[in-house]
Amino acid sequence: MTTLHIYGTGGMGRELLKPAQAALNSIKLRGTPLFDNIGFIDDIVDQAETLDMPVRSIDETQMGDYFIIGVGNGEIRQRLEKKCLDKGLIPYSLFAPTAIIGPDIDIGEGAVFCDFTMATASARIGKQFQCNYYSYVAHDCVIGDYVTFGPRVCCNGNIHIEDFAYIGSGAIIKQGSNEKPLIIGKGATIGMGAVVTKDVPPGTTVIGNPARVYERARM
Repeated sequence: MTTLHIYGTGGMGRELLKPAQAALNSIKLRGTPLFDNIGFIDDIVDQAETLDMPVRSIDETQMGDYFIIGVGNGEIRQRLEKKCLDKGLIPYSLFAPTAIIGPDIDIGEGAVFCDFTMATASARIGKQFQCNYYSYVAHDCVIGDYVTFGPRVCCNGNIHIEDFAYIGSGAIIKQGSNEKPLIIGKGATIGMGAVVTKDVPPGTTVIGNPARVYERARM
């Protein structure tokens, strides 16, 4: 029996349960599913929020099981991904039933597209990407690894977002162009509701409308 493990029992992890169950039911209708059931794993089992489901440690998983990571922080996702891969688990990309994936979209392993999300056309998206409710990636975007979108992020066309960037809820990123894409640097944070009209340097936090620098990380 093969299991899909949701790594993390916090808010994001619990939100992924229903989309994962819907994905399993949809696969069953089309043919043989990759996994038979769904469960949670967590690093601190006795303190985990369970949703009346059993929570196991990663040591209780089996080689060949699948995993998705229900954690919003990209750096933590990277660490948990390594633990899973070292145990012989297989990354699973989760697409909620209402997610829309357009033509010519390349998506890396372990991505999560929650309900009412979209990748429109001709976009390149890295591994362990999280696209939360009502967010979208528009045409000709390039999204790095371990990038996180909060709910209702508007990522318009020709935007390049580098690894580990975090885009807060309701943020709007102005469209770039083929000649000059708008760039969000590695590890940058875009505050909730920010309206980004120009490039954001790596390790920088921006807030407001138009977005302005709030904090620059020490590199």
